[in-house]
Amino acid sequence: MARVVVVDDEPMVCVFLRTILDSAEDLEVVDEAHDGAAGVEAVRRSRPDVVLMDLRMPGMDGLTAIERINELAEPPNIVVLTTFDADQYVLRALRAGATGFLVKSTPPEELIGLVRTAAQGHTVLSPSAARRLIAASTDSLSARDRARELVAALTEREVQVLAGLGEGLSNAQIAARLFLSEATIKGYVSRMLDKLGCVNRTQAGLLAHDAGIVGTP
Repeated sequence: MARVVVVDDEPMVCVFLRTILDSAEDLEVVDEAHDGAAGVEAVRRSRPDVVLMDLRMPGMDGLTAIERINELAEPPNIVVLTTFDADQYVLRALRAGATGFLVKSTPPEELIGLVRTAAQGHTVLSPSAARRLIAASTDSLSARDRARELVAALTEREVQVLAGLGEGLSNAQIAARLFLSEATIKGYVSRMLDKLGCVNRTQAGLLAHDAGIVGTP
């Protein structure tokens, strides 16, 4: 059973999400909050697997809440809730450690599957939105310089694995590409996240695009 916390300043949105997610046998909304500060406390209290986080809220906004949650020991996977399919604020949230984002108009049957995906630690991001976010991420010269400096400290094999993350590949797909075991790739990813200072695969994938290594053979 994957435990979910919903953080949104619109009570009806929380009710809608609770109704949809609780209808799945393997998902349970265990808590909700209506601003960022209360969301952080809900995470501390309920220890969920997934947080669905609105960004634009009164008081503490979602971006600050994401940063605070990722400072906790063993933080949950955080998925941004938005009415837009891509903007700079969402990009900032991904850089802060969100694992992806969902548009609030996502059909209920798709929502359940995407939350399951997030609970497993995978990126939740539509392909069209991903293209726009990646384009936005590479517009910043400072981001490119910082990314290239971090990647320069990686081994050749680690760069190849990072390029796979930038393409959104799973560990199994990267392993098949590099003729290595999935367990070996899992080890590379874990060590690489530490080296890069990334909290998850999504953040590392954005860094790969910033550094211009996606598609590295």
